[in-house]
Amino acid sequence: MKVLVIEDEIKTAKALGRMIVAVQPESTIVQYIESVAMAVEYLSGAEIPDVIFMDIQLADGNCFEIFSQVKINVPVIFCTAFDEYAVEAFKSNGVDYILKPFEKKDIQSAFEKINNLKNFFQNSPDRKLEDILNNLTTGRGKTNFLVFSNHKYNNIPVDRIACFYSQFGSTVLVTFDQKEYSIPQSLDEIGQLVSGSQFFRINRQYLINFTAIVEVEHYFSRKLLVSLKITTPEKPLVTKDKASRFLQWLEER
Repeated sequence: MKVLVIEDEIKTAKALGRMIVAVQPESTIVQYIESVAMAVEYLSGAEIPDVIFMDIQLADGNCFEIFSQVKINVPVIFCTAFDEYAVEAFKSNGVDYILKPFEKKDIQSAFEKINNLKNFFQNSPDRKLEDILNNLTTGRGKTNFLVFSNHKYNNIPVDRIACFYSQFGSTVLVTFDQKEYSIPQSLDEIGQLVSGSQFFRINRQYLINFTAIVEVEHYFSRKLLVSLKITTPEKPLVTKDKASRFLQWLEER
């Protein structure tokens, strides 16, 4: 079985490759690819692999951009450190995922599912997958959020939103002029709706807008402290497992 690994962190990619071969000795890793551009080029001209293991956040953007540029007719196993990225939606479409840090049992489970998904992408993707592609490709995403306050409904443009945060089981939308609105969507759901190039989930509690960031500094335990243009109930800390990816996200702007 020919396996393509699309992952922008080379150490993680190599570790994944070793696990794949350990679980499926007949497998061959045909290529390690780090970016959307490289993946599109490879899949446009090379022999198509039997299965693709694909990270969601890549060096130059969101992996879903690949689907809008090339046709993929093989099973894809999504690998992600971010459980907010449409995990359940992809499971409902029959595509498995591995949540980092992954283990051999995760790879084994994925291959078991692959055996039942060989023809998964031969037909047109259903509406759920199309919606995800439209929402998550770079530069796209939901443009407004409907809020209810003072007995009135209003649309808040995404560009006016500094961050979203969760507290006591509720989700709060915060605008740049420090107005707060409770909204029904969870942070997981919002992460699926907004553009990944504009918003970043720094931890379980905060999803922040790039334009709301003032500066970033090192914090204890290899975390990062983000200074925002607004005040927040808790310090906006980037967890250590997301720190390098967050800095990369900043650098790509």
